[in-house]
Amino acid sequence: MISLKLTQVGNSVGVLLPKEALVKLGVEKGDMLYLTDGADGEMRLSAYDPGVAEEISLGEEFMDDYRDAFRALAK
Repeated sequence: MISLKLTQVGNSVGVLLPKEALVKLGVEKGDMLYLTDGADGEMRLSAYDPGVAEEISLGEEFMDDYRDAFRALAK
């Protein structure tokens, strides 16, 4: 477990992430992180964007619907 410290940043409160956490998340300064609801009221911090997963799913569905057309175009 990694402990995180809350700190004052202007009129807001920020969280300082140690280098170990940045490496595990695969992020660096300027990248986006997402805080999502988990099971039993938990919160999850991740570099994974759930909105992108939905877009990919829709794209895969579209490709499945038009698989024959894509194969014909690829020839």
